[in-house]
Amino acid sequence: MVTKISRRFLLEASLGASLSAFIAGRALAGSVQALPVMHQPGIETPQQPFVYFITFDVVTEEKSALIALMKRWTNAADALMAGRAAPGLVDSEETEGLNQNDITLTFGFGPTLFSKDGKDRFGLAARRPAPLADLPRFTGDQLVAARTGGDLCVQCCADDPQTALHLARIVSRLAYGVADARWAQSGFLPSFGKGKTARNLMGFKDGTINPDIHNEKIKEQFVWAAPDDEQWMQGGSYLVARLIRVAVEHWDRMNVPFQEQTMGRQKASGAPIGGRKEFEPLSLKQMDHDGNPITAQNAHSRLAAPEENGGAQILRRAYSYENGLSVIAERWPPWRQANEFDTGLLFLAYQRDPRTGFTKIFERMAKFDMMNQFTTHIGGGLFACPGRRKGQYIGEELLS
Repeated sequence: MVTKISRRFLLEASLGASLSAFIAGRALAGSVQALPVMHQPGIETPQQPFVYFITFDVVTEEKSALIALMKRWTNAADALMAGRAAPGLVDSEETEGLNQNDITLTFGFGPTLFSKDGKDRFGLAARRPAPLADLPRFTGDQLVAARTGGDLCVQCCADDPQTALHLARIVSRLAYGVADARWAQSGFLPSFGKGKTARNLMGFKDGTINPDIHNEKIKEQFVWAAPDDEQWMQGGSYLVARLIRVAVEHWDRMNVPFQEQTMGRQKASGAPIGGRKEFEPLSLKQMDHDGNPITAQNAHSRLAAPEENGGAQILRRAYSYENGLSVIAERWPPWRQANEFDTGLLFLAYQRDPRTGFTKIFERMAKFDMMNQFTTHIGGGLFACPGRRKGQYIGEELLS
């Protein structure tokens, strides 16, 4: 016996099933959204001594391939940071026997991943967050195209340079056929002892003024994305990377008093001009016997100070670099052109919003900083480094 089923019954049953599925889906989505957002490691993590920073151009036009790459990178990062081998790869073993317990990998998305040459590449243009606005061209910039930009970035940090490079090699292997390496820079940060600020290649302490990463309120204000930012950026931060060439041979010909005037700090102690200890407040209002500021108006430390920038702060995570020798033309007298040390600073800075962070601070510095006669910005990029919920791959809320 065949039972007849009316179209109305089928329609009602279908609608009921769809409604049930919809309710279940909303409940599942709600449970995912309810999971706490984790910050990526390598942002507030204490700096390891070595970094290998690498960027990529996405060469696929398939969003599914990009998603698969982010899954591979996430799984590899989770395994490597847990002391295990990256899944699906035969390890190259050049780090066998090295201590690899203190490594971090941090991933970011550049503006050109969302749109490039007017093209919405992966249907993401409408989800580009406002803080990921292109950086303006600053006074004195000499950005080299081949060392600027990138659709994706990976910050690989470790306790030794070979491990940092090893991490970059792994992410590059996993990206084969989906993304090509664009530019990279290794860096180092020697330890000067526990609790002591490291010195850069100019001989001065670097990073004295930084937001207190032990204060959650300060981090929420200056480091992590705002609550009203894009949902996929919650728990994340924006990274400004800049390659800053330093003319160390020119700098080394300057006497220490001039160097201190340029920096606005004492070289040996790191204390402000006129002070005695490194972490004393900057001497921004004190005058000398002639009525002149004891910290010059165009001193580096003054122009970078929160007090001079409406309270703006960024979390600096910089590394020195050394790339051997290169023919370099100095920007200032004596305008020497010679085979010089290709050295500088891989400046990495995390912040809530680059428009009110790095850009606000650097616009004045680019115009007036005495340091500019020794430094030149030659490359870099801007990246959104999202947070992540447990069980998700990095960028899942953006790409799914």
